[in-house]
Amino acid sequence: MSRRPHPAHRDVEQLVDALVPVPLPGTPPQPAPLPTLPSPAGQATDVLFDVARPDAAGRVTARPLVRALGWTPGLALHVDVVYAAVLITPTPAGAHTVGTREELPLPAAARQLCGITASESVLLAAFVGRNLIVVHPSNTIAEALADLHARILGKSSDGG
Repeated sequence: MSRRPHPAHRDVEQLVDALVPVPLPGTPPQPAPLPTLPSPAGQATDVLFDVARPDAAGRVTARPLVRALGWTPGLALHVDVVYAAVLITPTPAGAHTVGTREELPLPAAARQLCGITASESVLLAAFVGRNLIVVHPSNTIAEALADLHARILGKSSDGG
């Protein structure tokens, strides 16, 4: 097989100016910021929930919520009843404290006013931005969800 002879001089490759973009002078423009979308209606982003059952002394263990709020054992707390719920807030002059196992006190008077018994669970809602916990008795939760449950059960019972 014979090879073709190569030309003695070969042109040096050159870029075609029309195909090479010219850099823009100065700094490139910054993209416009994206709009901030509102959070979905009715969705609280700074609320954490837990369910617990009070022990015989009326204390509820709420480790995840206590830790999320940065509360430590021995922290002084104020306990109050507001709208049939127990409101727990930290305060230097509090008569109660976070327990060594990160449990929260539910004093007998507060339990009685809210109808909380040792045999029924409670819903704890920690409001991280407000640094407080609200304890809801199960009967309050059942009443609040009664209409929703009726709609859900009504739809499932008639196949819709």
